[in-house]
Formats: sequence, structure tokens, C-alpha cells
Amino acid sequence: MYKVQRGIVLLLCMVCSFSLSAQDFSADRELFAAYLREDMTVWQAYIDSVATDSPLNTHLLVYEYGFCGYIVAEAKKEGKEALMPEAKRYVKQFKEHVEAIKTQLPAGHYEMYKSAVYVFELRLHESLHPLKAMDLAKKATHLAPEDPMTLTYYGTSLFYAPKAFGNKKEAYKWFEKASVYFADPKWEYCWLREANEMYKNRCLNYFKR
Repeated sequence: MYKVQRGIVLLLCMVCSFSLSAQDFSADRELFAAYLREDMTVWQAYIDSVATDSPLNTHLLVYEYGFCGYIVAEAKKEGKEALMPEAKRYVKQFKEHVEAIKTQLPAGHYEMYKSAVYVFELRLHESLHPLKAMDLAKKATHLAPEDPMTLTYYGTSLFYAPKAFGNKKEAYKWFEKASVYFADPKWEYCWLREANEMYKNRCLNYFKR
């Protein structure tokens, strides 16, 4: 279901021009365009084509994080249970990559990704660490208070958390904070900037009920 032609993979390798600087996580426009049209096969092709590169680059984790969220959600849908092994494989790979290059990550990103791994594993019934996931998400914002990635991730955590741990009004505040920093041109093609706006709109629609 998620296979793409080899030519697409080669094309992506040619057109992707990622900055490997830890300070610059602006996403490649081709992958951003694929995100907008909800074509995650392009993301999978990119991940599969560079996941075995040595050394790994920190930029890959941005897309592995997003793709894991997507495929885990798909595998949980009725009638798509056959995707479960694939979802588990990608989450396991993401987890291994996070640990492999954790010392290279910008402040707060290890905590953010570790939290995401716990959330994915929880949904896949692979582990049970909801409180630790939330604590790590919050810690990431303390370590990187001006990084829109950590801010929007914490907002997302609050958005989905039970009322005892978070709520959508609080989540909206974090999405608003993230928007300020996402306004920097370097984030123009970052899928998380677009996702942050989506969650802001979801919050606003929820408040109107």
C-alpha cells in the first residue's frame, strides 16, 4: 500500500536540499508539498532512502516523527489492522535513531522525541508511560522556550491529554506561542508550522461548541 516507484525515491534524493545545521530545521519544499496534499508515500520514500545513511542526520527525525504519527493512526483504524507490524517497525526505527544521535540534537528535542516515542508505543500497546511522556513534553519547553517545535509539541500533548493533565484552552496558548516563532522565514516549508495552525483552528472550533 505504501510502495512508491524507485524513480520517485531517486527524484527526492536529487531535489532534497536539507540544512544539516542544528539551528535550521526548515523542511524541504517537496516534502512540505506532499504533506499539504496528504501524500505520505513521499515521506515514506524519503525516510526509507536515507534512514540507513551513515552518519544519520538530525533532520531525518523531523519526518520520522511525523510519519510515525501518521502510520500509527492509520494502523489503529478499523479495517487497517494489517498495518500494525509496519507501524511498529517505523516507531522502533525512530526510537533507535533518536537514541543514536541524541547528543547531536538541539536543546529540548531529545525530550520531545522521547515523549513522542512513548505516545506511539502507548497507542501500539508496546509500553505504558503516559505521565512520563507528558513530563518530557513539558521539560522540552523549559529547555527550549523559544523553539516552536517544542512549543507546538507540548500544545499537541495538552490537546489530546485527558482533562486531568491538560485541556484545549491551555493547548491553544502554546500553539499561539509557537506561531510567533514559526513566523521566521526559515520555517516556511516546515510541516509542523502548518500542523500548528491546524491545531489552533481545531481549538477555535472546539471553543465555538
